[in-house]
Amino acid sequence: MSVAAASLQASRRDQTGKGVARRLRRAGRIPAVVYGMDMDPIPLSLDEQEAVNLFQSIPVANTVLQLDIGGDETLRTLVREIQTHPFRPDIIHVDFMRLRQGVAVELNVPITLSGTPEGTRAGGRLDIAVHEAHVRCTPARIPESIEADISALGIGESLRLGDIALPEDVELLSSPDTLVCHIATAWAPEEEDEDALEVGEVEEAGEDVEEPG
Repeated sequence: MSVAAASLQASRRDQTGKGVARRLRRAGRIPAVVYGMDMDPIPLSLDEQEAVNLFQSIPVANTVLQLDIGGDETLRTLVREIQTHPFRPDIIHVDFMRLRQGVAVELNVPITLSGTPEGTRAGGRLDIAVHEAHVRCTPARIPESIEADISALGIGESLRLGDIALPEDVELLSSPDTLVCHIATAWAPEEEDEDALEVGEVEEAGEDVEEPG
């Protein structure tokens, strides 16, 4: 299933620079820029609260965002980077990349694992190695997620990216050998307890040995 689009209000700004950015942030706005598709970068600003609320409610990496810049001007974009303050969660800048209909883009898409593995039913442990895949597709084909059923995985078995069937017209750019998840043998406390007992017995036995004076 393709990811749904979302919209965000944005305003053009004529000035750039650190001083302008600081003034915008003090006024409750976030500096931003949109670029790509052979266009000159367009400096923008966003309402801070609206942007934060939206980014918290969507999968940012693969949601198509329609920027409403004013009047009849809209741009279809993807978020390329959200810069945050080094010590606070405040957003200090957002980079958008413009999309063009029918032109493929590269992006990361979440991996959704479904089903209860047979190996975990038998006492194994599910270890997940990666949570997303790097893919290429047109904006209309951007998937909400890449789904994989892992219910058949037994203890000692793994799933790799190359094992997952991708949605139509979506090309995998990550290595197909990339490990997605593995069913490991569960930790056996009995064995560790036996080892601990053996060590304790040795230490206890050593207490009766008198050291030479």
